[in-house]
Amino acid sequence: MSRKLTSRYAEMLTSHSTLIIALLLVVTTIVGAGAVVGPTEEGQIGQAGIDSSEQAALNQIDSTYGTDDAVVAQVVVRDEGGDVLTRESLLQSLRLQQEIRENESINATLRNETGVIGIENVVANIAYAREQADQPSSSGADNNSTTTAPPQSQQSSPALDQQIAALESSSDEQVETYLSRILAPNATVPGSDPTEFLSTEYEPGTTTAEARTTLVFQQSPSGSDTTTQTVNDAQVAIDSLIEQRFTDAFVFGQGIIDAESSQAIGDTFIIITPVAIILLLVVLAIAYRDLMDVLVGVFGIGVVMIWYTGIQGWLGIPSNSTLIAVPFLLIGLSIDYSLHVVMRYRETREGALDTDDESVSRRDPTTAMRVGIGGVVLALATAAFSTAVGFFSNYISPLESIQDFAILSGIGIVAIFLVFAALVPALKLELERLFDRRGWDRHNPAVGVGSGRLNRGLSGVSTLVQRAPIVILVISVVLASAGAYSATGIDTEFNQADFIPQDAPAWMDSLPGPFAPGNYEVSENLDYLSDNFRQRGQDAEGQILIRGDVTAPTVLTATDNATDNMDRSGTIVVGGDGRAAIESPASVIRSVATENQTVATAIEARDTDRDGLPDRDVAMIYDLLFEAAPDQASSVLYRADNGSYESARLIVSVQGNASAQSVAGDVRDVATSVEGAAPVTAVATGGPVITAVVQSGLFETLVEGFAITLGVILALLIGLYWWRYRAPGLGVLTLAPVVIALAWLLGTMTVLDIPFNSETVVITSLAIGLGVDYSIHVSERFVDERARHDSLADTLTTALTGTGGALLGSAVTTAAGFGVLALALSPPLQRFGIVTGLSIVYAFIACMTVLPCLLIVRKRLLARLA
Repeated sequence: MSRKLTSRYAEMLTSHSTLIIALLLVVTTIVGAGAVVGPTEEGQIGQAGIDSSEQAALNQIDSTYGTDDAVVAQVVVRDEGGDVLTRESLLQSLRLQQEIRENESINATLRNETGVIGIENVVANIAYAREQADQPSSSGADNNSTTTAPPQSQQSSPALDQQIAALESSSDEQVETYLSRILAPNATVPGSDPTEFLSTEYEPGTTTAEARTTLVFQQSPSGSDTTTQTVNDAQVAIDSLIEQRFTDAFVFGQGIIDAESSQAIGDTFIIITPVAIILLLVVLAIAYRDLMDVLVGVFGIGVVMIWYTGIQGWLGIPSNSTLIAVPFLLIGLSIDYSLHVVMRYRETREGALDTDDESVSRRDPTTAMRVGIGGVVLALATAAFSTAVGFFSNYISPLESIQDFAILSGIGIVAIFLVFAALVPALKLELERLFDRRGWDRHNPAVGVGSGRLNRGLSGVSTLVQRAPIVILVISVVLASAGAYSATGIDTEFNQADFIPQDAPAWMDSLPGPFAPGNYEVSENLDYLSDNFRQRGQDAEGQILIRGDVTAPTVLTATDNATDNMDRSGTIVVGGDGRAAIESPASVIRSVATENQTVATAIEARDTDRDGLPDRDVAMIYDLLFEAAPDQASSVLYRADNGSYESARLIVSVQGNASAQSVAGDVRDVATSVEGAAPVTAVATGGPVITAVVQSGLFETLVEGFAITLGVILALLIGLYWWRYRAPGLGVLTLAPVVIALAWLLGTMTVLDIPFNSETVVITSLAIGLGVDYSIHVSERFVDERARHDSLADTLTTALTGTGGALLGSAVTTAAGFGVLALALSPPLQRFGIVTGLSIVYAFIACMTVLPCLLIVRKRLLARLA
């Protein structure tokens, strides 16, 4: 868009302002209708589809193994310094199970086979079996003489009310006896191992514990009539039942996480919305000093938000935590564009900005808008294109949520340009004409222009950069180098716990009722659960797929050895016996052998080293395993239709609050140890490992997005400045402060310990997009003023005071808009607000100091070469 084209555009806008307003309002209505017809459901941050050996192994596991896809919630009962294995405590848990079963909405989500199970059921079953065994005899024998359960074949499966009755009729001493037998180190108990319900800190053989867990198995929404929402609602309902029955207990599951996350987002907006509105209005009032201009700017922002919600609806993009930042971004950029349009109009209206062919003291509204919009629309178009490219580059991300972020933010920026380069100028022009016809004299100088503290401050910046451009450049480059170097050590690990709401700071407790946040305990509960129990679910389990000769005896030995001498400081769960919580063919063989005499006898005949595992005829033992316990066997072994064994699987329990990269490293170490001791290949996979692989893919996205953004914007700027001024070097100089500001930002993220993850990975292109917007305005204004002034000093001062005032107003409002997110209770929002706010501040500083210094040095070098 050359100067002639911008003049034509300005002439068209001022001549047909009413038509433009009507046309854009009609388009806004059509676009905004998408908010009504589009989806309203919530989306997730998402998982990426990255081709990898880990993903291929997980796909093979999913297609060949008998996996339990039930949703698992964990009820934790604790009594620090006390005992949760008392008769009364166990009864309370059984009564809780009864309440869960009696609640129709909860019961409808439970798995049919085993809905709820805990150590209380194991003890109650023993009590019931003892009660049944004593019924035929009334000899009055000592009730404590029977301490073991009858053989499995003689046991029935007591109903829950029978379990409760049996435990109620038992004495405290009897319960103590039952516990001593089932928790003995060498005890064999049919069904579930009771120690799996106890803390990893539990001392084997004792009959007391400070904490225990009950597992609630719910139907998977993907394989049943239940929905994710009903499953999550059931977990929340269970939580309310727990609060009524226990003084110190909690339930942990995805439903609880989602409920608290939603509450945190709601509380966040209740708290920060008034703060953001007040900040916005105060800054706009100071910048505009005119109610009409404030209202016009707010109207433009409203139109942009209508476009945003409409486009989201038409494209069918669901909401998620990453997209929550987009409205703040669009509001900030809208303020920036609005300020440039209004301030340029004011400069031309008051005669502060003279064109090449006229010098007047004051212009009429039509002429002022024609000259003003003609002078700024090119900068707006260039900035919009550059910023949109910066955000659109994130579409190459493997994460769907970031792809959605790229689409909505990029299209939103295009909408901002249309609104503030056409609708808002046309509307303002009509209002100014109306006021002018009524004789209302409106004298509103542009911010930073004329006299005043702000003008003196901006003039001081101009003086400083003229006196010491080399010093400022050296300091800037040194800081950028330090930032780039420190960024090499930035935390790259992804931790799901980083997305869980934290409890509100103490000062928020003093907020009045409607603004007071709720209590957020899920993060603390996750830490406790991860430190004390084996967690259940995809995010708390790594897997290892073993291919090759899985019938080799060394495979059993290797998988068994992998559980020994595990480092407790790692991410793999280690029980009180010092063995890692790893389910493998070896562990299943031992488990089945304790309950099936045929399997036990066959193993004993083939166990030469007396470790409980066969040293020959392993395939035959596997066959017996499938006959005795097909479900258990199929969870760790894959038998083909011809009877051959093609692969084996290890299920590794890991801490749910550990980073994905740390978990992946520990699971891969186990896989490596198996490969080193047996003639097989072992591939680490599972939820956390795949997440770690995805994060590695994100770094590739970061590099690619960075290269694409820089390359496209640099090519655009070089081409633009060559076309307009035959000065392609200006394009390089315009982009340089943006890169420097980015280096500052990365260094600051390292200092603040803010990692790269699925929401902060977008800041690279975001910082470039916002920075280029500022930088282009300064460069364009400098070139325009250089044509009007003979003195380089006058050129720089006029450019920095004119455009600098609008940039300062924009930077303050945008940074404040993002900065209030630092008050958010949702960690992703909090980090995004901090990082984006800093990127805006650094971009403004770099464009007001580094860029003028580069322009000065360039002019001086050209003067010497002339």
